[in-house]
Amino acid sequence: MNDTLLPDPIALHHGLLTVDTHIDIPWPTGPDPFIDGPRKVDLPKMLRGGLSAACFVAYVPQVARTLANEEAAFARARGMLHAIRRMAEGAPGLPARLTLTAASVARAREDRVLAIIPVVENGFAIGTDLGRLRELAALGARYMTLTHNGHNAIADSANPRADLGERAAEHGGLSGFGRLAVAEMNRLGMLVDVAHVSRLAMLDAAEASRTPVLSTHSCVAALCDHPRNMDNGQLDALHDVGGVIQITAVSAFLRPNARPEQVTVADFADHVDYAVRRIGIEHVGISSDFDGGGGFSDWNDAGDCPNVTAELARRGYDRAALSLLWGGNFLRLLRAAEAAAQ
Repeated sequence: MNDTLLPDPIALHHGLLTVDTHIDIPWPTGPDPFIDGPRKVDLPKMLRGGLSAACFVAYVPQVARTLANEEAAFARARGMLHAIRRMAEGAPGLPARLTLTAASVARAREDRVLAIIPVVENGFAIGTDLGRLRELAALGARYMTLTHNGHNAIADSANPRADLGERAAEHGGLSGFGRLAVAEMNRLGMLVDVAHVSRLAMLDAAEASRTPVLSTHSCVAALCDHPRNMDNGQLDALHDVGGVIQITAVSAFLRPNARPEQVTVADFADHVDYAVRRIGIEHVGISSDFDGGGGFSDWNDAGDCPNVTAELARRGYDRAALSLLWGGNFLRLLRAAEAAAQ
């Protein structure tokens, strides 16, 4: 390919509606999100990096499953969702908006406003109470990651916690309560995020959900054998249900045992390429897991997002393909969840 014929990657990137589907927030306190500070993602970095929209995560760590810990996890998730909603109020020169539908994300882009999408990571936040799930949805949560590291009442995790006395598997996939939770998420219009769950739990969720499931931050096991990555059978299952894998910027998911300085956007693009070849461009997306472990040499914060687009464009991805990868596929799933809820 003649490099002189390539479009300007910066202009190309800033012309896209871009969505990063998994970004953590500090808790209980942290740097001001309205100041260009030490966080990998704040509103100034989103503007500088041409990041139109972001799913900000109310993350709940897995601890021993006691009633007191479940109540504390639920309170934490609610508090974090309120903090994400406050972030969406924006600041002078940093217009932001809470966006809870695919259409509102698109409108925010048209209005040159940053789109803030609240989500929850770890179904431990609801314990065994579907009423709590309804409360989180009412606060705006648009997806819930079913587990984190460690099993919960919903499903087995890809990373069992020996320090919590866990066996390799507890439920053999999705639990009976987990199936009820997936059905309730479908009714509420929440997407089912299978990042972090075991292989069997992922396949169970894909089968049980009336809407396509997604992994909001995983990579490809064929290129990097890691418990958090998806094997070919899982990728094929995502394809069969219309789901999406959001390739993520965690260095150890991209290259075995790699440190961030050892990984580049070329390694990231290799995983995108593999997934696209295996299951098609309509089933692959982009996420960072910034401020939760993501970031490497030349995609170290949200300001570096154009570097990802430049590498993918160099490999031949055109504007239409980049639009799907950078958010179009995720927004398709949001629309499907909205339609199922109605």
